[in-house]
This record gives sequence, structure tokens and C-alpha cells, in this order.
Amino acid sequence: MAEILVLVDHVDGEVKKVTLELLTLANRLGEASAVWVGAGYDGAKDKLAEYGAAKVYQGDEELASYVVAGKAALLAQLVKDKSPAAVLVSATGEGKEIAGRLAVKIDSGVLTDVVDVAEGFVAEHSIFGGGIIAHAKVKTGTPVIAVRPNSIAPEAAPATPAEEQVSVALSDADKAARIVEKVVEEKGERPDLTEAAIVVSGGRGVGSGDNFKIIEELADSLGAAVGASRAATDAGWYPHQFQVGQTGKTVSPQLYIAVGISGAIQHRAGMQTSKTIVAINKDAEAPIFELVDYGVVGDLFQVAPQLTGEIAKRK
Repeated sequence: MAEILVLVDHVDGEVKKVTLELLTLANRLGEASAVWVGAGYDGAKDKLAEYGAAKVYQGDEELASYVVAGKAALLAQLVKDKSPAAVLVSATGEGKEIAGRLAVKIDSGVLTDVVDVAEGFVAEHSIFGGGIIAHAKVKTGTPVIAVRPNSIAPEAAPATPAEEQVSVALSDADKAARIVEKVVEEKGERPDLTEAAIVVSGGRGVGSGDNFKIIEELADSLGAAVGASRAATDAGWYPHQFQVGQTGKTVSPQLYIAVGISGAIQHRAGMQTSKTIVAINKDAEAPIFELVDYGVVGDLFQVAPQLTGEIAKRK
């Protein structure tokens, strides 16, 4: 089977969900080989094995000190030595920069914001807010494909990966930008937005930043992450890092609850693959109701607190 390289996206050994998606996709197309850079591998190798990594290439830990250049250089070395059929990375800010640098190094084509890959490495893109599906294929070299998080359902496929240590010589240019300090951001008890099983999002109908407490209380009752529409973040009611939509984050939870969100195409593009969608909106003609599994036409200031209270009773 054709070998496919998957760059592992992790934080100090905690493997992100998008990596499990990439391993699943790689095993559909060939044989997944994980590429690890940074500390924490011992705590992560069982997770990589669980999701089908047939091989793990371990780069020198020092490579993680050079922002994105070290990872791009390591991948370029592996492409040269192993001749994989493709390279998959996550379509995050960092992942897309690595993809671009790698494509230049190996003189190949690069595809970003991909939502699926079919046989023959034909990539699928969801564009114009999901209104059009486009397909593209790299014509020259080893395809470098950046896949949008929450596009593929992770599937466990237990394997016993072989491990191989890999070294690469970095140029002076690769060492030009170096990480000199890391600051740990304080996080609450809510799950990460892009990896949460349940997401509760508020929109323009919430009315103000103070009213987002209603959204937070509902989310906390469900152990959910909090999201927001672009209208809400642009108004300053909630931080931009929690924006769900085409220009924000893409989520695909088991349950998505949209509160006071009209359902503009920009927002729908970031959450329409959720397994179950519930909407609360006072406008019965709101576009969001075209997409939902369950809809409640009513005043969110009455419905959301009642829902929070009913959930609390059943705990």
C-alpha cells in the first residue's frame, strides 16, 4: 500500500482530534505514517496506534523550537527519502504555512482547506459557504494536502506502529525564527471549541455581551463549549476566537445548539456537518430552520433558561 505521511498536530503530547481525522483519511487512501515533532511522544503513541499509524517517524525534539521551518524541512527530507504518495497536514494557520513551505521545497502542488480526499488524491473543497463543491488534484510532484478540522469522522483502526528516528540538517534560513518563550493560556473547564462533543452558540439575537451568560449557563449545564456567530463577535459581545463560521472555526459536534442565530450562509458553513442541530429563534422564517433537526420558535430569553433548568433537574 502507498505510504501517506501525516504531520501530528499536538500540544505537549496531547494529540488533537484533527490528527485522528488525518490518520483515518490516510488509511482510506493507503497506509498512514505519522510524523512527530516535539516533546511528549511517550504519552501520545498509544493514541496514534489506536487510530492506525502503521509507522511513526520521530524528528529531533529541537525542530519544534523553530516555529514552522523545522517541521517543513523534516517533511521535505521524508518525502525525498520515503517517496510517499501524499502528505496530509491540518488546515490550521500553522498547518497551512507548513504546507506552503513544504510544497516549495519539494517542487509540488499544494491544496488547502480540503474537506475530503477521494481515490487518486482528488481533493474536495466546500466553497461559497458550502453552496458549491469543487474538486482539485495536484498535477506535479507529491500532493501536499491541508485538511480542514472536523471534516472527517475519526475511526479507530488499532495498529502496532514501527518507530524510526529521523534527523534533518536545518539551514540558517530555517533557524531564522526561533521560539524563545511559551506562555500557557489559562483555560476554563469548558472543552475546546473545535473538539467539543456539544457546542452552544449565541448570535445577534442574544442582544449584548452581558446576555451571553444565558449561553454560557446552558453550555455549562451540558458540559459544552461556547461558540458565537460573526455578528456577535463583530459586535464585541464575545471574543473572536469563539467565532463559528466560514471565517471562524469549523465545528462538527454530536450536538449543536444555535441560540438567536438567523443562519446566514457564512455561519452555516462552519457547523452544518454537526450530527444533530437544534435552533432557538423567535423568527419562524429564519434560514437556520432549513438546516435543523429540531427547531424551537420562541423567545430565547425564556426558552434557554427553561432548557437549562430542565437539564439541571435531570442530573
